[in-house]
Amino acid sequence: MHGVIELNIHHIGTRPIKTSRLTLRPFVIGDAQAMYENWASDSEVTRFLRWPPHTDVTVSQTVLSAWMAEYEKPDFYQWAIVPDDFGAPIGTIGVNFCDDMLGLAHIGYALGRPFWNRGYTTEALSAVISYLFAYVGMNRIESQHDPDNGASGAVMKKCGMKYEGTHRQADYSNRGIVDACMYAILRIEWEQTKNENQENS
Repeated sequence: MHGVIELNIHHIGTRPIKTSRLTLRPFVIGDAQAMYENWASDSEVTRFLRWPPHTDVTVSQTVLSAWMAEYEKPDFYQWAIVPDDFGAPIGTIGVNFCDDMLGLAHIGYALGRPFWNRGYTTEALSAVISYLFAYVGMNRIESQHDPDNGASGAVMKKCGMKYEGTHRQADYSNRGIVDACMYAILRIEWEQTKNENQENS
């Protein structure tokens, strides 16, 4: 469709990203209480995810300690989502896995329930997509959601990702084995949209 794709992947790790309302930044161990209280302990947040709700703040501390050790790796991407008017993390967004041979990054995210329906996840995902295309050199960025979690799919659509089909019984979550609705955006599509926005601005 697009001919031969040439890749130039340059991993740069989890660097801070600023958007109009958010700061996306690496976690620090002091974020454990906010992580536990704002999203990780809520079974409604983790319902469609693979990891169980955190039972106490020490679980959050353990997770953050593991992430902080991974930050030394240039191909590790995991951001805290921090609204400027709130000052503490309300969720997380990161690359679950990447494939340098394909220039592919698979993104996952979670946001605290009190902060749903404010456009924060869309703002964060859009920023991470741009970061991975513009600075890392990825060619394909994808994500997926449970068919019963339509709000997550709406976020992907708003960020220019295209629905590619539903993989039957291809994922698991706290609900068990589930279908996976696949979405992706290619570098050429992102560049085209960016150019159109520049022309219209």
